[in-house]
Amino acid sequence: MEKVSGFSLVRNGVKFDYPFLESLRSLLPVVDELVLNVGKGDDQTLARCEELVRAEGGGKVRIFESAWPLDDPEKKKSGIILSEQTNLALDRCENDWCLYLQADEVLHEEDHEVIRRSVERAHERSLEAVVFQYRHFYGSFNVIQDSRSAYRREMRMIRKSSGARSVGDAQSFRKPDGSKLCALLSGARVFHYGWVRTPEAMLEKTRFMDGLYHGDADAASAEPHTGSNYRYKRFWGLYPYRGTHPSVMQTRIREKGWNWDLEKSPFVFTLKDVGKVILDSFERISGFRAFEFKNYELKERLD
Repeated sequence: MEKVSGFSLVRNGVKFDYPFLESLRSLLPVVDELVLNVGKGDDQTLARCEELVRAEGGGKVRIFESAWPLDDPEKKKSGIILSEQTNLALDRCENDWCLYLQADEVLHEEDHEVIRRSVERAHERSLEAVVFQYRHFYGSFNVIQDSRSAYRREMRMIRKSSGARSVGDAQSFRKPDGSKLCALLSGARVFHYGWVRTPEAMLEKTRFMDGLYHGDADAASAEPHTGSNYRYKRFWGLYPYRGTHPSVMQTRIREKGWNWDLEKSPFVFTLKDVGKVILDSFERISGFRAFEFKNYELKERLD
């Protein structure tokens, strides 16, 4: 059985209401070590992580703190700080296979065996990455976004000896020369909760993330660069979700502090959505997603 390092990063996870503890808990059963980069912030994130390590870490977790260069305007473009901080954690991983989660991504316990089989198959085939399927939640834990507006797959397991580096805003990985990794498509899922938090926390998080991409000031009175996206609205591609959530999310779901009703929200539709409707309809009929951008070269699928 190939050993696996887990790695992640978080900064101001409490302030921005990230499910970072749930994310870490979901990683622990499927990794042999877990490397966590905690950015120096202004909330209790580090203390919460240290408490988790003492109570549930099982000797697997190594935490280090880092200072994000938030005063460097050249770093506050295109989210490059995120990939740099991700690579700091990746560099500390001791095993060749490395499983990455962002602080709003959670694994489902039903997929543990699939994840293990995926890394074994990828290793046997001399592949360099494993691609996971995504479930994107929006506004509420019972609403899922299923359209080409949301990426359906991404690499979350990479082979360190391939030279893979986190790139851009840490969405994916590439080789040092910019080439794509050869990957296995797994049936394992990543549950993405980045758009499920109180609207107030969503606004704070949006302002901060805008600063990482555009260098905008975090002025409390200013509308975020990305506009009113933090205000949940009903748009094309949202559907009721009736499946299960990871068990580590149950307390958070039960204690959520807001309510957003998909059915009672007015439907927002613009001219540019016409193309999405056409392409989504084609995908549902054919099973093929046209014009899909991939950061990887898909070589094999797990049976």
